[in-house]
Amino acid sequence: MSTAPAVVGVIGGGRMGAGIAQSFAAVGSAVTVVESDDRAAEATRARIADGLARAAERGGLHEPSERVLDRITTTDSVAGLPADADLVVEAVSEDAALKARLLAAAEHAVGEHAVLASNTSSLSIAELGAALAHPGRFLGMHFFNPVPASALIELVVAPTTDDRTLRTASAWTHALGKQDVIVKDSPGFASSRLGVALGLEAIRMVEEGVADPRAIDDAMRLGYKHPMGPLRLTDLVGLDVRLAIADHLHATLGERFAAPRLLREKVARGELGRKSGKGFYTWE
Repeated sequence: MSTAPAVVGVIGGGRMGAGIAQSFAAVGSAVTVVESDDRAAEATRARIADGLARAAERGGLHEPSERVLDRITTTDSVAGLPADADLVVEAVSEDAALKARLLAAAEHAVGEHAVLASNTSSLSIAELGAALAHPGRFLGMHFFNPVPASALIELVVAPTTDDRTLRTASAWTHALGKQDVIVKDSPGFASSRLGVALGLEAIRMVEEGVADPRAIDDAMRLGYKHPMGPLRLTDLVGLDVRLAIADHLHATLGERFAAPRLLREKVARGELGRKSGKGFYTWE
């Protein structure tokens, strides 16, 4: 049976970062989450506590949620990451310059044995790794939302990624009770490239009046056995996140990833999905 990393750092405590921290803490890792200030750190801990409560209701925890939460600490600086961290996962917004800067700071803060990973869903792992002194210990670990309940981690390998780094990340994936798929570094990897293509076409269908969001989602859920439809998934991911990925894929792969007008309009109005209360659906 694979063993989880003893000490984990997570940079960014948003929905994805909180889920990553919860997942590692639930299998015994001591986790430090980097957030910008005390207020953001409090919001992160509340997010994780809510996630643990839901996991407990599903029977997904093997010990009291309070004990798992006790294994999670926060810091307001990447420099505050534990020097003995085995793994650091960067999970901030899809901003390549920001990610590269934080990863370089993390590399300086932890020991040379640590694996560094980015949770990016589309940005080049090779380009992010160029900011590091030792890119061989860096790869993509693309988690899926909601992280604790998702069965998949997409491991993204750049030409510079060491085999040991990949083997270690794969073992940790299995320690979390998840399955890995290994893909080469390319725009959108496998999951985002296919998922965004489907999501963008669904948005175009709404824009053209082909059907309403619920009908389109039901068609994919009931007809193709998707766990949820592409528009509901867009709401969960965030319309702003989906737009950023689409723009990146448009720039790298061409016109088939051009964002529909409706997506841009919704983002401009602040209709970002579940996190704003409204997207293609209304959320309470």
